[in-house]
Amino acid sequence: MSIPAAQDASGLLRAATPRSWVNAAVERWPELLTDHANCEKKAASTALALMFAYPQDRPLAAELSRLAREELRHFEQVQALMLELGVPFARQRPGRYAAALRATLANADPARKLDLLLTAALIEARSCERFALLAPRLPSPLGAFYSRLRESEARHAARYLEFARGCAPLEWSRRLEELAACEAALATGADPEFRFHSGAPL
Repeated sequence: MSIPAAQDASGLLRAATPRSWVNAAVERWPELLTDHANCEKKAASTALALMFAYPQDRPLAAELSRLAREELRHFEQVQALMLELGVPFARQRPGRYAAALRATLANADPARKLDLLLTAALIEARSCERFALLAPRLPSPLGAFYSRLRESEARHAARYLEFARGCAPLEWSRRLEELAACEAALATGADPEFRFHSGAPL
């Protein structure tokens, strides 16, 4: 498996987002935007956590520093959109998607580092795919914003995958297939909660 181009991060995914999720997201865009703000914070937190976990990997730390700053800028942009569109910020319970992915991670290094990088790549790729699906169906300014974010998420997915391949040249492809199968099940299976990364709405 080759690393996908930045514009083709969806090549990492093993299943497409269900049409029912897209339709729900278009109708429930204020809820979507609220969860999206939380997702941007979590993405920045993920990058920072990896920096602290692997400070000896200087190229990775430098890349993650830039990525974390970009994710925080996205959070600020989402907050500004929420204010403009009259969407209040609300605390939400975590959805099942990220927690279930974390439950599949190896417990010890070096396997855990590989899993963290691959999982981050898959989450960014799913975000990229959903931004692309939503952008043409949402009104301005939200649709245009999501169209721009799609490119950022694709680039992030490609960079995480590049580092994963570098840290485990022989194992990354096989492990990606295993994690991608889990991610696909979570993103497409019936889900009682509606989130940016939830599955098909019940």
